[in-house]
Amino acid sequence: MSAKSRKSLPLWQQCDRCQCALAQKDVSLHEEKCPPSTENWDHPFIHNRVLYSTTEVFQTQELPKRISERDANDMVFVSQFTLQLCEIAIGSPTVVATKDEVVVKTAWPTNDKSLTSVSLTRHAIELNNLSGLVKICSLTSDVHIAKEIVITQQGKRSVSDASVELDNILKYFNEHKIFAVGNRISVPYYGKKLVYKIVQIKGEESKKKQSEAVDVNELSKAFEDINLTTPSTKVAFYKALYTTKWTILDTADKNKENVPKKRYKVEDIGGYDDLISKIRDVVAIDIDRYRSFEHFSVKGILLYGPSGVGKSMIANTIVSECNVNTYTVHSSDIYSKSVGETEGKLREVFSEAISSAPSIILLEDVDSLCPRRSSSSTDHEKRVLAQLVTLFDDLQSTSSNVLVVATTAKSDLVDSSLRRPGRLDMEFEIYVPTPNMRADILAKLLKKIPNTLSHEDVQSISSDTHGFVGADLYGLCSKAIISAVKRHQKDKATSDDEPKVTMTDFRYALTTTNPSAMKEVVIEVPNVRWSDIGGQKKLKEKLKQAVDWPLNHPEVFVRLGIEPCRGVLMFGPPGCSKTMIAKALATESKLNFLNIKGPELFSKWVGESERAVREVFRKARQVAPSIIFIDEIDALGGERGSSSGGSGSNVQERVLAQLLTELDGVTALGNVTLVAATNRPDKIDSALLRPGRLDHIIYVGLPDEETRREIFNIKLRNMPIAEEVNIADLVSQTGGYTGAEIQAMCHEAGMKALQEDLKAIVVTKEHFNAALRTITPRTPISLIKIYEDFKNKAL
Repeated sequence: MSAKSRKSLPLWQQCDRCQCALAQKDVSLHEEKCPPSTENWDHPFIHNRVLYSTTEVFQTQELPKRISERDANDMVFVSQFTLQLCEIAIGSPTVVATKDEVVVKTAWPTNDKSLTSVSLTRHAIELNNLSGLVKICSLTSDVHIAKEIVITQQGKRSVSDASVELDNILKYFNEHKIFAVGNRISVPYYGKKLVYKIVQIKGEESKKKQSEAVDVNELSKAFEDINLTTPSTKVAFYKALYTTKWTILDTADKNKENVPKKRYKVEDIGGYDDLISKIRDVVAIDIDRYRSFEHFSVKGILLYGPSGVGKSMIANTIVSECNVNTYTVHSSDIYSKSVGETEGKLREVFSEAISSAPSIILLEDVDSLCPRRSSSSTDHEKRVLAQLVTLFDDLQSTSSNVLVVATTAKSDLVDSSLRRPGRLDMEFEIYVPTPNMRADILAKLLKKIPNTLSHEDVQSISSDTHGFVGADLYGLCSKAIISAVKRHQKDKATSDDEPKVTMTDFRYALTTTNPSAMKEVVIEVPNVRWSDIGGQKKLKEKLKQAVDWPLNHPEVFVRLGIEPCRGVLMFGPPGCSKTMIAKALATESKLNFLNIKGPELFSKWVGESERAVREVFRKARQVAPSIIFIDEIDALGGERGSSSGGSGSNVQERVLAQLLTELDGVTALGNVTLVAATNRPDKIDSALLRPGRLDHIIYVGLPDEETRREIFNIKLRNMPIAEEVNIADLVSQTGGYTGAEIQAMCHEAGMKALQEDLKAIVVTKEHFNAALRTITPRTPISLIKIYEDFKNKAL
């Protein structure tokens, strides 16, 4: 290494062997790797007037006062010494090249602290991905004048159509800048930053030359051939003038927009054949298949139903069959904070549909596009709704064959001004599928899956999937496929066949899949069975009649002209297995089980508590047949006028009124059974106890001798007891005990045995006697009298 250095550039050293200039701090590193690689270097150096370095983020607070941040985005900042060695004049165009990108920036000196680095603003680095290793040199190639620059939009922020205003912005922000094919540019547009990529540049050369080096697909090859160590390069550079034409390519391709993304067929949809047939007839009239009715055609159809039930799929199926121009509108695509922009996009869609009639406009989730008007509605929402109403009226006044198909999962949020004849004329409910419909849907799905399921297996799955919509059944099949693949991987050593889905896989999938409508309210039900509960035969029979009979034998109720039981109330002393029986009912019935806790429904906000009750019953109807279990219902349905809040003014009374309305109001309860439990039936409002609401009122009293014997048998079958322990004696000694107290007594006997000897393996009679002295009956006579009086009055 030469010891000499230029007097004007004391911080640089020049290598005698490779003639590279490098910083003094990198001399020792350079001696190990001389000459350095020009493709993958590990320290900065200058060779043949080209700087090989790395990029750093330029701190904009260091900018001189006369340079704006927008100007800085078009600059490359290097030290004064580096500019001299590379023979780059201040303010001259400079080539900045990384492995995949080549851009032209304006050279500007920075302080000597960043002697060997190349600094660019964060915006410039992220826009063209200029991080990492970088080469810079003076631009010595010929720069052509760009006659036309063709760009395409990048990113999610989009502008539907090019306007004169946008064209002027592109011209103004890019005047006198130098570009190559593949560069990205960024311009501001009403608060947004629009990013475009240059895909083609047309200069003033001959057409033959224009076709060279302008294809974006060949750009990567040009990067491979680039050689910045010489003044010439194979990348063509063009300067944009104010007269340069800017053309924005429509990458969405409007012709493709008019065709659905995926062609659906009616054969792919199971269970809704009758409904699809009705919708088809309405669509056929509107798109002028029957000219004699053209003046009375339907202009709008609303499809509503729970999420995942298949609204969009049914709509797309019918649209695909019509073979007409289709315009799909998602609220997320056209919504904008700018005043008037959303309304303008809606007008454009409707005007295009009218000009290319017959056509169909598909409005997805219309409730989110223009929610129902209320006191809390924003001005923007009101304007969009008013614009949509006006567009519907314009459709009615024109003779063009344009149909609007709208979908929503929340029909109550669609404004009433839209749901009238002349706008959304007809409404079709896509309801939760019945067991037969679920079997049809499963059969269609299983045609696409290698499986070993029989017709009986499909029927069994459909009967166990209460409340499942089409999307849930699809998810169930997905989980069954995962189970089949895992099982096949374990058995791969013994079998080379392709995996097939079996009934075992579906049984596993059923244990891990819940209806989507139950996601918010689903609970983990303990695995309690009827056999785990001693006695209570009458109560078990009543619950089976209320739940199992309407589900398994609906025809007998129709034959006798009676309605199934609406609700069951269990009352009795604490600890007599009321809640445990509800858990067993949830397990044994295999129905969707909603467990309601009173405090969760109460809210300090007016109307929120009632809304919570409505939501519980709505979800229960949606996933019917189902069971709603309310423990300690006296907290919700307390007698009106008895509280300190005054008549009709407190939350509890409003909740009770809503509960009564749900049980026998205008809205049918459907296959929903209410099971309630309480320790204080005398505190429950009499309106809740009348027939038609809580039909069956069952007293769950203190267990009799037979019930106590069954409880002891169940509890002691897993307990090692001595032969001297006589269950009959225990039964006779526990008169007046509740089931919970008997269980506590057995637990206490086991603890007494452990207290004597931690290694005890048997529980003796003395342990039970000690437990009997500790655990005593706690149900007061006064409470029993209340139950007896209520039973005599109610039953």
